[in-house]
Amino acid sequence: MYILQKQNGNIRVTDIANKMNCSKPSVNKAIYNLKDNGLLNYESYGTIELTKEGENLAKKILETYDIVYLFLKEVLNLTENDASIEAEKIKSVMTDNTINNLAKYVHKELGMNDLNCDYDINQERCRECARRKNGK
Repeated sequence: MYILQKQNGNIRVTDIANKMNCSKPSVNKAIYNLKDNGLLNYESYGTIELTKEGENLAKKILETYDIVYLFLKEVLNLTENDASIEAEKIKSVMTDNTINNLAKYVHKELGMNDLNCDYDINQERCRECARRKNGK
């Protein structure tokens, strides 16, 4: 949803269903679960807006995917396709501590920066710092 919001400016149930290749009722169920957890605002048949908490969580998930993908592709030499598939699976089961340590390792191994700044995946400033130093 975060990516759709950045691409289109607004998000609708149909957009998500098309992107995720699933039914609108499935999307609605997920939306109401996310709404109940304070991650988005939504009124029936309206647009969907991520809350600040929802946006922060989305950024964290994307950053985790990027870290895992880089490790699999650049360090373990998996193909782009395999690294993408595996990163998608792995990103949601790693603890924050593991992600933080993997990020430091990947950035050091690839010579991108040293991340000896107490990098923490939960801190927006750290994610932005890492991107800025890496030229992303």
